[in-house]
Order: sequence, then C-alpha cells, then structure tokens
Amino acid sequence: MIKNYFSLAMSDLRHRGLRSWLTLLGIFIGIAAVVSLITLGSGLERAITGQFGGLSLDVLTIQNKQTGFAPPGSAVVEKLNNNDLKIIEEVSGVRNTITRLIRVTSVEYNKVSRFVYVGDLPQDEEDADVVYDVIDARIGEGRLLRNDDKSKIMLGSEIAKENIFEKKIRVGSKLRINGRNFEVIGILEPASTFAVNGAILMPNRDMKETLGIGDEYDLIVAKVHEEDNIEKVASEIEKKMRKDRNEKFGEESFSVETPLQALESVSTILDIVNIIVVGIGAISLFVGGIGIANTMFTSVLERTKDIGVMKAVGAKNKDIMMIFLIEAGLFGLIGGVVGAVIGIGAALGVSAMANRALGVELLAAEISYPLLIGAVVFSFFIGVLSGITPARRASRLNVVEALRK
Repeated sequence: MIKNYFSLAMSDLRHRGLRSWLTLLGIFIGIAAVVSLITLGSGLERAITGQFGGLSLDVLTIQNKQTGFAPPGSAVVEKLNNNDLKIIEEVSGVRNTITRLIRVTSVEYNKVSRFVYVGDLPQDEEDADVVYDVIDARIGEGRLLRNDDKSKIMLGSEIAKENIFEKKIRVGSKLRINGRNFEVIGILEPASTFAVNGAILMPNRDMKETLGIGDEYDLIVAKVHEEDNIEKVASEIEKKMRKDRNEKFGEESFSVETPLQALESVSTILDIVNIIVVGIGAISLFVGGIGIANTMFTSVLERTKDIGVMKAVGAKNKDIMMIFLIEAGLFGLIGGVVGAVIGIGAALGVSAMANRALGVELLAAEISYPLLIGAVVFSFFIGVLSGITPARRASRLNVVEALRK
C-alpha cells in the first residue's frame, strides 16, 4: 500500500514538471544557505582560532588600550614603558617577560614604496625562540634571524610576492626601511596568522635605531610559572598597574589578556554569526514551506475529481491524506537533498577561491555528514508540515461534490 502511495505521489510530481521545480526553489535556497554558510562558518572558526593556536596557556599579553584596528599595541597613544615592565616582573607568579615592538613604517623596493608592519625580534636567544614558537615561524627560503644579525630582515610570505612591490623579493634582496638599507636573509612559509604573513621582522636593536624608539614597548608578554594560576596572576598585574596609574576599576588605560579570554571573545562573535546564518536559512525555509503549501492546495483543486473517483472505488480519508502528505514530504526531501549538494559545492568553491587568493590553505570547508543528514531530515519535515492542511482538506472532500467538479 505504501509503495502505491509513493508511486502516485511521484507520478504527480513528474506530471507538474516545471511547477514542481519552482516550488522546490525555496527549499533549495534555504537548505543551500544553511549548509554552505554553516560549513564556511566552521572553517572560519578554525581559521580564526588558528590565529591564537600558537599561544600557550601560560602566557599573558599586556598592552595599552587601542585607538583603532591594528596589530596589538601598534595603535595606542601612550606606550608601555620600563616602569610598567618592572611592575609586571615583580608580580608573584611571573616567570619571565618579553617586550615587543610592532610599528608601521615606509618600506621601499624596486623604486616602489609601501607602508608595512615591522616587528622586532628580541635580542635574548630564549625570548627569540618563544617568539618563533608563538608565530609558528617556518623558514621557506634562507634562514631565520639570529640575535647577532645586523641590518638583516626576515619577510612574511605575502611581503615577498610580486604583487606587493611589483617585483618578487628573494633572499639577498635589499630593502630600504625608513631610509636605511636592509638585506633579506629569510622568507617564511605561509603561516596560519595573517599578521605574520604580511610583516617584516628585524632585530630589536636595529628597529630601535632605525625608527628612533626609546625605552617603550607596544606590548609585553608575561609567562607564568603555573598555567592554573594565570587568572590570579593577571588579576594581580591589573591591580598593581591600576594603582600605579591611579586609575579606577573599569577605567583602565591598559588591558591584560589571557589566551582563553581572546578565544572566548572570538567564540562569542562566531556564535552571533552562526545565529544570523541560521536565521537567514530559516526565513528561506519558511518561504519554501509556503510555496509547498500553495502548490499542494492547487493540486487539491486540480485533482478534486480524481479524489472523488478514488473515494468512490473504496479509498478512505486516511488514504487520501497519506498520498498528499507523502507528496509534500517528497517536495521537502528532494529540495533538501539538492539544496545540501548545492550548499556543499558552494562552500567548497568559496573555500578554494579564498585560499587561492590568500595563497595559503587557511579556510578549510570540511563536509559534516551530521549537518547534511540533519538538513535533509529537517527539510523533509518542513515539507510534511506544509502539506498537512492541504492533505486534510483533500481527505475531507465529499465524494458526490468531488465527482461533480
């Protein structure tokens, strides 16, 4: 019996041809939007959290409050100083500190000038190793900077590309930074961190001399003895710096951030993005459901006489209702399957284009089978729910009145 129901429902779908596909369009769009955007959202989440992947759980980052969007510490009016460094070093639980400089400066190569982010490499070898670990520095050409290098620089992968200075930079090339010549001794492999790919690294001593920087820092990295106490240490640093600057709680001109706080902030933003994505998909599915209901009502009107004939030869109300419910469910099922395929294809295509444009495998769109199955099942139920009212109307038609149509 069920087989006959499906046969009749499929026959009617094929009979309506173009109208059926137009009805399915709303479901296609809704499911494709949900699947593609959630898949890309998951890839985006991994890409963004990857920016923090090098941070250890025993590291604090201290910087003055930003005045704009830029790398940490590079857009503040007041810089951290030796007094701030001393306060942080004296806090119980702090193992050691690393100071960093990050500035935007003029860089000239091939008679083309660009403003580029330049970061320093600490003179201390152990501190330099920590920085390399944090930024996940892997050499692509040449070698890494050493603490005894002078007038040498290392480039992120994007800086070396031809489209930046209209000529590819190679190991041994000379760049002029703020009026001083530097030799490229290494080019890094593409990293998961955007900032590293688009920056230049030079020894701390050279950076201070070239840019005329005194005893100031853009950020201070503090490593703690025990990562379990990192929140306590962060609170103590805030307390002492607040007292030194004579600032009230909540009005600090600085920030002390743990890796978990950074990740929580990112997660909150991504959760909001996912909610918006689901909302867009829900609106599309609602429109698709209305389309299915409209098509089913039209089908009932067009097949009133057929319904009367079926009832006349013994079909019961539940049989008529089942035929129309299966037909509506098939709308949702087919729309869900096709929409899921379109969504995955769109996500993979956007991911591939983004990675090609960035030159690094950063945005990975991985197929989630639970998501696909859930989307198709949900689409099926949307179809069934949309068909309940038309199906009930069809099942309640009076035989005599139906045959007169």
